[in-house]
Amino acid sequence: MRPALDIRARDEGFAAIGIADPAAMRPAGERMRGWVAEGYHGEMGWMAERIDWRADATVLWPECRSVIMLAENYGPEDDPLATLAQADRASISVYARNRDYHDRIKKRLKRLARWIVEETGEDVKVFVDTAPVMEKPLAQAAGLGWQGKHTNLVSRDVGSWAFLAAIFTTMDLPKDEAGGDNCGSCRACLDICPTAAFIAPYRLDARRCISYLTIEHKGPIPHEFRAAMGNRIYGCDDCLAVCPWNKFAQQAQNADYHAREALKSPKLADLLALDDAAFRALFTASPVKRIGRARFLRNVLIASGNSGDATLIPAVDALRSDPSDLIREAADWAMGRLQVE
Repeated sequence: MRPALDIRARDEGFAAIGIADPAAMRPAGERMRGWVAEGYHGEMGWMAERIDWRADATVLWPECRSVIMLAENYGPEDDPLATLAQADRASISVYARNRDYHDRIKKRLKRLARWIVEETGEDVKVFVDTAPVMEKPLAQAAGLGWQGKHTNLVSRDVGSWAFLAAIFTTMDLPKDEAGGDNCGSCRACLDICPTAAFIAPYRLDARRCISYLTIEHKGPIPHEFRAAMGNRIYGCDDCLAVCPWNKFAQQAQNADYHAREALKSPKLADLLALDDAAFRALFTASPVKRIGRARFLRNVLIASGNSGDATLIPAVDALRSDPSDLIREAADWAMGRLQVE
């Protein structure tokens, strides 16, 4: 079954496949319990909900005998850090510069799962970052790579640019050897973090992470992090992009992951002008759409305040009377910064 499964997964476009024991994530599950208990998950209440399921796949589905882990390469065509030097532009995380990967991967994952059922008669469940599953520890257990010091998966084949998906099955498949840690003494991902979000190697305080602040955090951005955000308006790729293992990474073959021209390095001036309809139109089928216009413009206004670009003052000033309290507060802050500049 395994050779045919590997071929089928490759035919569906997945870059790598591995098999893990569902019990393999128990040690990571215990570490996650401690992480949540310390409050490092911030406002992400869903991390704490059903924590028993997250900590142990055999609790999530007791009948599960194997976890098929799949990796998808979404490597960028250029250096994602280059936009950070363009103060009049906005930086959007690589994964969000086109359509939402969840939808794209899940269609192919379901096709692969249906094929498994047809071939074996076994039961399956599919997951793409939408259920209480710890994909990264399972991916390491399946031999797809290792969790780097930035807490993300690192692969010899795609570096840090990997989407992960899982198929839980009642089929008892031979398990792959777990991936070994190859970070060595490197600290590049830890040292580059603009907000010092890594409290130790392999340990992240999400409350300080720019990805968390721009996406998950619902209120005003804490003032202590605003200047460090620079022009990052949705996510942050610094710790991923600086990883030395990316020297083996290649641009994603799937065109769905190639950046849309409008989202590569959009002008802050253009983003400030977005009303609700224009925001929805620009980010149709994009993961950016889920945070809504208010949070998005909050982020854009902070980037504008950090830009030192006085030409943005009229657009920023206009947003000081926006119906959203969140936008008005960020606009006041940005005006204060721009007028000082």
